[in-house]
Amino acid sequence: MKDYRIALLPGDGIGPECMNATRTVLDRIVAETPGLNLEMTSYRAGAELYRDTGETLPENVLADCVDSDAVLLSAIGLPDVRYPDGTEVQPTMMVGLRRALDVHSAVRPVKLYPGAPCVLRDTGPGIDFVIIRENLEGLFASFGGGAKVGNEVATDTLVVTRQGTSRVSEFAFRLAQRRKGRPSDGKKMVTCVDKANVFRSLAFFREVFFDVAKNHPEIGSDAVYVDAMSLYLVQNPWDFDVLVMENQFGDILSDLGAGLVGGLGLGPSGEIGEHHGLFQPSHGTAPQIAGKNLANPMATMLSAAMMLDWLGDQHNDPVAIDAAARLETAVAKVLEAGEVRTRDIGGTSSTSDVATAVADAIGCTKDCAAPA
Repeated sequence: MKDYRIALLPGDGIGPECMNATRTVLDRIVAETPGLNLEMTSYRAGAELYRDTGETLPENVLADCVDSDAVLLSAIGLPDVRYPDGTEVQPTMMVGLRRALDVHSAVRPVKLYPGAPCVLRDTGPGIDFVIIRENLEGLFASFGGGAKVGNEVATDTLVVTRQGTSRVSEFAFRLAQRRKGRPSDGKKMVTCVDKANVFRSLAFFREVFFDVAKNHPEIGSDAVYVDAMSLYLVQNPWDFDVLVMENQFGDILSDLGAGLVGGLGLGPSGEIGEHHGLFQPSHGTAPQIAGKNLANPMATMLSAAMMLDWLGDQHNDPVAIDAAARLETAVAKVLEAGEVRTRDIGGTSSTSDVATAVADAIGCTKDCAAPA
């Protein structure tokens, strides 16, 4: 039996409510899964902590995150809590955490579950693709840097390295190998999304991507310009499996993807490195509804399922992989039943209602397969 140390960062706004709901379902999945043990420790970090102490991520908390097997974060930041220079605390904390953990690949699944609202009239054979963004380079490499000359000129630098692009591309192909392929025909495919016709840096990104693709002849590979991809994801999202791209493009397209499948309340994410994993919902802290028991915790729950799957893959642990599938299945069952859903997806249920419903659904998923 493998014991996993999990650092929990509930954060700000609706973060603690979503984390409490997720802790409820994680406790149930552990109780229902012999051989799985999660040692979960919660830490304060984020904007509220900064307001109280002047720190967003204390050194001891960062050290414990690095020492843990995985980090599960809910939501960080508040618009009215800022540094003296006027910037929000969330970006600095998150970039620092990502760099400390060296999580190079940000993973955003875009999956339409039965019962979830969809803005498309026709969903074809289904929507199930993954956006992977390089997490430490690209335009985000300028964070904390850049240059401003007086009130007339400001610049940021887009950085692409062979090492960074190779790592994220290799991760994309490994993930594609584990998946079922694109919904349209089942073909396993990795698509590079770039602007190689304009920028040398992104032409280089494409070049390195295809160098990595040569090592995976069993998986299809192609490339699409980012503006065209914005169109295709709306017109025929079922034609895609795994998409890999520079950080800023991924930041934008992943929100578009979430909008296709029910919104950010159903948008999980993971940030993966060679030795560390950081998992969090795609949404923000929504301070306007904080403390009202209205937030949708499903994105945090699905992020926890991603965490369990990654731990299982990382440690060759089929028990954790099975637990991940059963947790995702439980969320999918509640969505499909349609009786318990928060107001962002057309219901009136509370955060705690969802926690109870998903926890109860876990009890009958011991022999269930992962949702199609």
